[in-house]
Amino acid sequence: MIPRQTPPSTGGLIRSAHRKSTIVLLSAPTLGIVFVYLGSKPFYFRHLASSFVLGGNKELTAGLFTFASAFVLLGLIPALIVKFVFREPLSAYGVRSGDLSFGWKAFAVVAPVMVLLSFSASRMPEFLAQYPLNRAAGDGPLPFVGHAIAYLVFYAGWEFGFRGFVQCGLRDEMGDWNAILVQTLASSILHIGKPLGETLGAVLGGLVWGVIAFRSRSLLVPLLTHWVLGLSLDLFIVCR
Repeated sequence: MIPRQTPPSTGGLIRSAHRKSTIVLLSAPTLGIVFVYLGSKPFYFRHLASSFVLGGNKELTAGLFTFASAFVLLGLIPALIVKFVFREPLSAYGVRSGDLSFGWKAFAVVAPVMVLLSFSASRMPEFLAQYPLNRAAGDGPLPFVGHAIAYLVFYAGWEFGFRGFVQCGLRDEMGDWNAILVQTLASSILHIGKPLGETLGAVLGGLVWGVIAFRSRSLLVPLLTHWVLGLSLDLFIVCR
C-alpha cells in the first residue's frame, strides 16, 4: 500500500475528506450510468448510426464511439474533477510511473494469467457473441492495430475512473481496503449484462488491480494488464 502521512490537524482534513468522498460517491455512479445508457453500442445503433458513420463502417464507428465515451465519461470528467474541484494533482490518483520495480514484477505475473483466461473465454459462445466491441477489428492486421490503440484509450478511462478516481478519492476517509472494495463494487456492477464469467471475474479483477494500484503507487500495471486481457481475447476471437 502507499505510505500515507499523518495529518497535521483533524477538523479541516476530515471535512475535506468527507466532501471529497461525497462528490466521488455521487459522480462515479452517475457517470457510469450515463456511459451504460448513452455511451454504448446499442445507443449508437439506435440513435446515431443513421447520421454518424466513420469511413462508411458502422461497426467501426460503434466501437470507437464506445471507447471514446468511456474515456470521456469515466476518465476525462473525473480527471477534471480532481484538478479543478479537489485541486489535487493527478499523480495522487495513480497517473505516474510509481514503483516500477514492483510494477514490472506484478505485470510479469498477472499478464500471462490474463492471456490464459482470454484464450479460455475465446472458445465460449457467450464471449464470441459479445466481442470484439469493435467488430471491424477483424478486418485485417492494420484495422486490428488501430483497434488495439483505441482499446488502450478505453482502458485508460476505465482504470482512472475506478482504480484512480474512486479508489484514491475514498481512501482518506474509508481507508485502503474499503476504498478497494467500493471501487470493486462499482466496476463490477458495470459488467452486468456481460457474460456471467466476466461479471464474476470483474470482482476478483477489481480486488487484484486495486491492490496492485496501491502497492505500485500507479495505474500503469492495472491499465496494461487489463488491456492485455481485453486485447488478447479479441485477438483469439478474430483469429478463429
